[in-house]
Amino acid sequence: MRTAVIVLGDLGRSPRMQYHAASLAASGGDVDLIGLEGSPPIAAVSGQSRIRVHRLQDRAFAGRARGGVSRFVWGSALRALSHAVRLFATLMRIPKPDVILVQNPPALPALSIAWLAARIRRARFVIDWHNLSHTIVAVKVGDDHRAVKALARSEGRWAGRADGHLAVSQALADWVKREYGISAVVAYDRPSEAFAPPSPAAAAALWEQLAKDHSLGSARPPIVLCPTSWTPDEDFDLLLEALERAERTLTGNAGRGDVPSGLSTPALAVLLTGRGPLRATFEQRASRRNFKAIAVKTLWLEPADYPTLVGMASLGLCLHQSSSGLDLPMKLADLRGAGVPVATYDYAPVLGEVMTPGHEGVTFRDPGELASLVVSVAVRAMAPDSLLAKSRAWLAQNPAERWNAQWDATARRVLLP
Repeated sequence: MRTAVIVLGDLGRSPRMQYHAASLAASGGDVDLIGLEGSPPIAAVSGQSRIRVHRLQDRAFAGRARGGVSRFVWGSALRALSHAVRLFATLMRIPKPDVILVQNPPALPALSIAWLAARIRRARFVIDWHNLSHTIVAVKVGDDHRAVKALARSEGRWAGRADGHLAVSQALADWVKREYGISAVVAYDRPSEAFAPPSPAAAAALWEQLAKDHSLGSARPPIVLCPTSWTPDEDFDLLLEALERAERTLTGNAGRGDVPSGLSTPALAVLLTGRGPLRATFEQRASRRNFKAIAVKTLWLEPADYPTLVGMASLGLCLHQSSSGLDLPMKLADLRGAGVPVATYDYAPVLGEVMTPGHEGVTFRDPGELASLVVSVAVRAMAPDSLLAKSRAWLAQNPAERWNAQWDATARRVLLP
């Protein structure tokens, strides 16, 4: 059994597709994992002899980076054409696959090229629905743009030609069933075994390195960790407003309780991980705030260090605002695996599929609510009956389901019928 797994994004920042590849290899199959150049893959991929990784060059086009809507559309089209040529050549060069599994988004050109290669090489064609491509484009150009409508039609056309489907949420599976007439098996994101509370020695060693690299001081304050892709579907304005409110509160309380007197050291570290287009702008805006009670740092970690930092957090923070209202951010699964409560923006009812306030964490809708949560973490004081306190207790008593168990129960029957 041989599977080609495709993600037309930075392969190292696509954990779900890497997990698929690792599970397929663990089941005794051979895997060609195809993705764009960028970050290194996780250890479960790089250390697996059955997985062969293929990195595609990601050529940048100026029209996507600057200019108006038309330049964005044309720049995106040229980039898609470049990806199409490289992806098709790779799928024709690798050993014959039995299954081609492709992530959507992006639909263009991944779905058409994967379908064509599957038909030429007589392989099954399976789509893993993470979201809807046309709703992501709509964030930039508007719902009524002809490119959005054309892409929506294209997604539906290729969906009808696939031999199998997976989806990250029941809401998304219901949508593609209703709109495209296809049936998708729901395979929820779940954490790998790497996401767990770290040992004191591992946490101390990582903090020592972070403190040295980012001028954080030797004493480790409570940590609010915000994994982010730095994309427009995350509300950084809301975050900055919340941090300004929390800063004023903590500065006013300096010298009382757990807030350091004189603020010689920060009362809280807010760490934003990841890489993406909006990171530089956020760094410029945050630097102008002159935070003293809160250390706000952006950083990138190697795959081996990231799970350790997740487990060190007092609170996880998710700013995701879904373009479709149907997808679920994988960072929720990572934090759940490490037993860390999460504060997530309440963007859609789909959140209820994986999160109950007072269990996995809490939700917020405005800067004031988030500021209150940040302050409670900083001062290490919260009412025992608060949702955040209840979440910490619930997580300690309810270990997370892991990726392998979820994959065996759901995705296996679609990919290995």
